[in-house]
Amino acid sequence: MGPVRFVLLAAALLALAGCAPKAAPPASGADAFARSQALIDSGNVAYRAGDYENAARRYASATVARPDDPAAFYGLGMALAKLGRSDDAREAYMKARALSAAAETTGHDDPETP
Repeated sequence: MGPVRFVLLAAALLALAGCAPKAAPPASGADAFARSQALIDSGNVAYRAGDYENAARRYASATVARPDDPAAFYGLGMALAKLGRSDDAREAYMKARALSAAAETTGHDDPETP
């Protein structure tokens, strides 16, 4: 599964869950970062509670809010693995690793840094 297909899968998960984002103006870098982090935090709470479906939805929402956030894809991989979706989990982990490596190479973890 390629990156584009993965993002489409994440969007489909959101739509199926009734959590699809409404047409909204694009968020600034700081807004997208804050939204992504809030969704990841919510996913972490659901994951620790054993609610892996809800965790996967939250992490998938975070990947839509900020598609360059490796933590969102890593969390999604953890939740998908718990749901027995090994291939999808592997794709999410690979995306997280690629994004993390890219951030290390460019040194741009901060959403405010160009």
